[in-house]
Amino acid sequence: MARHFTNPGSRLETKAEVQESCRSLLAPLLPFFTPGNTCVKLGNTATRYDEVGAQLEGYSRPLWGLAALIAGGGSFEGTEQFVDGLRNGTNPEHPEYWGLARDLDQRMVEMCPIGFTLAVASAKFWDPLTQQEKDNIAAWLGYINDKEMPNTNWLWFRVFANLGLAKNGAKFSKERLEADCDHLDTFYRGDGWSNDGPEGYTQMDYYSGSFAIQLLQLFYAEIAKESDPKRAEEYKERARLYALDFVHYFDEQGTYYPIQFLLSWATTNADICDSPGRAITFGRSLTYRHAMAGFWASVAFANVDLPAPLTWGVVKGILLRNLRWWTTQKEALSPQGTLTIGYTYPNQFMSENYNSPGSPYWFMLSFAALAVPDSHPFWTSKEEPYPSSSIPPVKALAHPKHIMVRKGGHTFLLSSGQMCHYPVRASESKYGKFAYSSAFGYSVPTGDYFLQAIGGDNMIAFSDDEGERWRVRRISIDPHLEERDDAPVLVSGWKPWKDVSVDTYLVPPTDQAPNWHLRVHHVRTERDLKSSEGAWCLFGTQVRNGRELEVMSVNALSGGGGSSTTDAHEGRYSNTKEALAVSRGGAVGVIELHSAAATSSRNGVVLDADANGCITDSRSVLPTLAADLKAGEEVWWVTAVFAMPESVEGWKGRWREGWDRKPVVPGWVGWMMGT
Repeated sequence: MARHFTNPGSRLETKAEVQESCRSLLAPLLPFFTPGNTCVKLGNTATRYDEVGAQLEGYSRPLWGLAALIAGGGSFEGTEQFVDGLRNGTNPEHPEYWGLARDLDQRMVEMCPIGFTLAVASAKFWDPLTQQEKDNIAAWLGYINDKEMPNTNWLWFRVFANLGLAKNGAKFSKERLEADCDHLDTFYRGDGWSNDGPEGYTQMDYYSGSFAIQLLQLFYAEIAKESDPKRAEEYKERARLYALDFVHYFDEQGTYYPIQFLLSWATTNADICDSPGRAITFGRSLTYRHAMAGFWASVAFANVDLPAPLTWGVVKGILLRNLRWWTTQKEALSPQGTLTIGYTYPNQFMSENYNSPGSPYWFMLSFAALAVPDSHPFWTSKEEPYPSSSIPPVKALAHPKHIMVRKGGHTFLLSSGQMCHYPVRASESKYGKFAYSSAFGYSVPTGDYFLQAIGGDNMIAFSDDEGERWRVRRISIDPHLEERDDAPVLVSGWKPWKDVSVDTYLVPPTDQAPNWHLRVHHVRTERDLKSSEGAWCLFGTQVRNGRELEVMSVNALSGGGGSSTTDAHEGRYSNTKEALAVSRGGAVGVIELHSAAATSSRNGVVLDADANGCITDSRSVLPTLAADLKAGEEVWWVTAVFAMPESVEGWKGRWREGWDRKPVVPGWVGWMMGT
């Protein structure tokens, strides 16, 4: 009997221990199979596609982990249920037949893990089948070849449908496979980076890396290394370049838990929910969770030696620390042990219209390292810490238009320029914010009729109707990187309305004020506006009683004790030009360094964000700066945003010092403002 995923009973260091972790996510699915084992029904929420396609996800996506488990010599007691489902789902005479793919059909997506499974675990999923069953599978997968597909990472799904058949000597379309690979290669932009679509699309999120393109390139490189050696080596070279950038998207810290703690995790009340090992929360489909680290698993799968300092021990550490962190997030699972739609807890607000109850099992592709033998250097190497001393703490990435930051114990990025080219729920929150963090998850809207519901962290929001409705940035104008004072600056504009313009300069922290980044805004308006600029969202309740954070006294702010009802290290504080919140999650805040406006300075306000908006904390608070602007007004704002996560060692004794080490307005900013 597999252990519960959040009670691993081990340190998750060895291959055997990670195999058991994989089984702990597979086993809870078995009671939810349909009678013919073709589908897994985990809930009743709907998607934009049909119910069979939704329940097919619950069957197909766990195959990412199961296939790797089997390929690497492991076993799972429910394997025959999955094999039986493949037989029946592709049999036109069976009552649970999946049906043929139509244009733009979700079945196309699910052909990818099925094709992968046929390629790497044929001993269980192909060899035992009758010829008729094999023909049925080939016909079902092959039907994709003349259907319309989105001009995005989806094309990889057709590649793997054909690749799985090719590896087993079945009928496939060599012409289509090669044409799709050739077209996918046109998405490549250089330096290891591929766009999720053709030129003109502006998405370089986790689909460019772990969820699809980089990962599937490396799966292809290994599976097709004999039939397509030139392309296989090209994909490996891209991965070597990409890895030097992608490493910046992960926490530099990691935590080992005492074995006694792990053994008792199911009943402990210990608070470790914010332990390091995390990836930066950015972009769509974050309900895939551990799949955010999937690239590192694919590096092992394809046996890619990465450039220094990314040794096998470093790669192993990044992947396994992320897995360990997810084992601490027990609210991410249902009481039955199945994954839910959400991030650290069930959350429909953050979901997309393509998320079925089975969608989160894309998570399982990060178990791909299980496919390599025990003797592989990924498993034999000693796990190494994050290579902090060997990579820059601030790095500008031209292709995704990100400035990566690792300062003051905080891993985050500054962003301008990405967006979805098609409608996606909360797209403005997933791509349009100024900053994204590994420690402080982003927020999404729960509505738009009041400020607390708009998901306003790391944004400026404007309202022209006295605060009834608010607009935030979705589309950036002319986003580009500049260099000022030997540091990168990310510049962009946007127009909430035709007669309102905002130019923004995002500036990373300095060594003198490592917990602060700057945002310089030049706002011009021809209408009356209300404005609100948010810092990071933060866990919003008291540890001792679960009540809302209370107002922090000036004594507590300056380093004195709390009151009889508050802890000295949690609470909220606001005043003219500043707002601060401190809780179990750490300390976050915002101040106004400069305001060249006809109206008065902005006022600090700590908002009680609407419940379930923040993807990591269901109850959260948000420090903000608020101001009204008059029609015809032009204003410069210099905003400084503070953060010290709870993962910083001794943060309770250090956050005040960090808060007091406020940054100064750079000289080039003063020159630009004419001051």
